[in-house]
Amino acid sequence: MENLNLDVLNSFPSVDDKEVDQLYHEALKKLNKKIVVLDDDPTGVQTVHDIYVYTSWDEETMTEGFQDENSVFFILTNSRGFTSDYTKKVHEEIGHTLEKVSKKTGKDYILISRSDSTMRGHYPLETLTLKNTIESHSEKVYHGEIIAPFFMEGGRFTIGNVHYVKEGHHLVPAGQTEFAKDKTFGYKSSHIGEYVEEKTGGIYTAENTTYITLEELRNVDIEGITEKLVAVDHFNKIVVNAIEYSDIKVFTVAYINATLKGRNLMFRSAAAVPKVLGGVTDEGLLEKNQLIESDNSNGGIVLIGSHVNKTTQQFEALKNTVEPMEFIEFNQHLVLVENGLEEEVERVIGVAEEAIKSGQNVVVYTRRERFDLDTEDKDKQLEVSVKISDAVTSIIGKLQVKPSFIIAKGGITSSDVGTKALRVKRALVLGQIKPGIPVWMTGKDSKFPQMPYIIFPGNVGEVDTLKEIVDLLS
Repeated sequence: MENLNLDVLNSFPSVDDKEVDQLYHEALKKLNKKIVVLDDDPTGVQTVHDIYVYTSWDEETMTEGFQDENSVFFILTNSRGFTSDYTKKVHEEIGHTLEKVSKKTGKDYILISRSDSTMRGHYPLETLTLKNTIESHSEKVYHGEIIAPFFMEGGRFTIGNVHYVKEGHHLVPAGQTEFAKDKTFGYKSSHIGEYVEEKTGGIYTAENTTYITLEELRNVDIEGITEKLVAVDHFNKIVVNAIEYSDIKVFTVAYINATLKGRNLMFRSAAAVPKVLGGVTDEGLLEKNQLIESDNSNGGIVLIGSHVNKTTQQFEALKNTVEPMEFIEFNQHLVLVENGLEEEVERVIGVAEEAIKSGQNVVVYTRRERFDLDTEDKDKQLEVSVKISDAVTSIIGKLQVKPSFIIAKGGITSSDVGTKALRVKRALVLGQIKPGIPVWMTGKDSKFPQMPYIIFPGNVGEVDTLKEIVDLLS
């Protein structure tokens, strides 16, 4: 499968934005359902603002989400860091609790399983577990599953049923990128129908998958797309091609029509769908005065756990910030040494606290050579990754001085910092500091209340983006 030139994104006929927006807003008014987004790491809020994210899924928490005035709320599961068995258990709990709270509050819901736009994660385990659990605790039947990995801010586009990742001036088929070589969640297929077939072991096939084309979306063929959606049954898959938000808006109109006709469709998507389906408006990027407490003269801290190539490039660019930073390497390879990680944590904290108290920004980064076990056991590899992540995370958890800001780089790292180190139960998503890079404001119950916590995905941004954020906050 060949790379595409970036110019291909301009080769499709445009739509009348006013017409699409009118259809879209009229359709949203008919959607009287709570939108529940299950996020397998904290990056899924990278398109929304003034929305709450919760870090647990017990009945009390979920009831709070259902009763919130917003149409949408997020539950951070962090399942990207779970074993398959634990992921299944968690999603059974969530499915059961969802139905219980839905009946108690009298509100129906739409379920979005938000995962990485490069199609990594526990798929099809998560959505299949949710389907089976919800159906066993209710009279609901899920007729189909919508797969929509488009995420413009992260350079993720779906054309001709193939998912592409923007690299420089080219679009690279997702199956040929470093993300597809993930030790735990790797895959070979860039064609999403073939990806489904690969991941489900042929239970669901590319041939039986329904494809919503860019041509249909650009022709605003609401009726035709609706008919396609209504025809789907037996939890077969629906692939949505998209290269602009207008494509998702057109699809949303057809989806709502299909819902009103009694079809129950679950989403597996990237971050674009929750924004559009939730009716979240566009908002400008956040500024320093919206984030930093004026009476905090301490330095900030950047924690880098991700090892994707883009993160390493951004890390190198960070060495050229306007204000010099203290760089502290964390040697995760000590995981094989008894008490090695514990001693490394204490060493790093000592250096970091002195610098932060003096007003200097600090970068704690994992040694850049990846540590991979010599094993094909994916769960075993994941367990070691989690052990390393726990150690890195504990650096924030054990800090005695409050930084002026915290930036965490990488999915599992940022989730663990939020839930384990900062002990966040509920956070307000303020918005984005750069496209695709969300900011939480921690609540009163967290380790550092009113702390701007910047969640920087490993695979988002340009080479200088991390440097630009640190310069902005310094």
